[in-house]
Amino acid sequence: MFDWVDSAWNSLPEPLRDPVALAIPAFVVLLAIEWCAAARLEDGEPGSYKASDARASLGMGVVSIATTTAWKTLALFGYAALYAYVAPWQLPADAWYTWVILILGVDFLFYAYHRIAHRTRIIWATHQAHHSSEYFNFSTALRQKWNNSGEIVMWLPLPLLGVPPWMVFVGFSINLVYQFWVHTERIGTLPRPIEFVFNTPSHHRVHHGRDPQYLDKNYGGMLIIWDRMFGTYADEVSRPHYGLTKPVNTYNIWTLQTHEYRSIARDVAASRSWKNRLGFVLGPPGWAPNESRTKEATPSSN
Repeated sequence: MFDWVDSAWNSLPEPLRDPVALAIPAFVVLLAIEWCAAARLEDGEPGSYKASDARASLGMGVVSIATTTAWKTLALFGYAALYAYVAPWQLPADAWYTWVILILGVDFLFYAYHRIAHRTRIIWATHQAHHSSEYFNFSTALRQKWNNSGEIVMWLPLPLLGVPPWMVFVGFSINLVYQFWVHTERIGTLPRPIEFVFNTPSHHRVHHGRDPQYLDKNYGGMLIIWDRMFGTYADEVSRPHYGLTKPVNTYNIWTLQTHEYRSIARDVAASRSWKNRLGFVLGPPGWAPNESRTKEATPSSN
């Protein structure tokens, strides 16, 4: 049934073989289980799922497999050059401490990128598609962006520290696979030690909420300790309302991925000064000249 996954995996160069591809069968099984559980618990059609919304999420996920591979192919050359000619040392791939540096480094850099993505409009344009669903379920986890250029740049410190390039890709994939399970309303809060250290469904529901108290909170990927350390943590005190603060109202995956870029272009074209043009591109979502900066950033993904 999943021969196409094995075929796609084996056709990739060794450094680009992605654990996410191997996890696809598990994703499909968990989606089916969650759908059936939602239907049973909600006495019929699951209110936490909408078929057209789930199809859009799955469609974006399928395309993202190809686009992510393309971005990683480009990044491989740059990472390899930094690792071979610039890094002051080369860490051994078979050492436990290299993997600790990798996992913690990827997660911290993900937190930093994720926070920047919510507060810089041009990067938000790449990320907002993940937040565009008004439902929160396992299919939402697959609603991925197609432009990974920001993340590619954010990973640069890892090969500079001597982490082998192929490990960088594996580390981010492990981080992404972990984040799949936090996209659900079927899991409540977990024991306090887990909730204190790790990103959980409760924490990530906050991130995807569009309610004012939840905006720009809980950016962590695997660990929530970064949010606790840097003041972006919030508890889930009530069920969030999900989606963008300015809904796009479409299930067309091209529109969902590109509408914010078009909005930026319109705002820049209508501006009369370079200061305002830069504000519309580099300011936070919702920025307007001579006005207080309003928040459009939706709680998240990934």
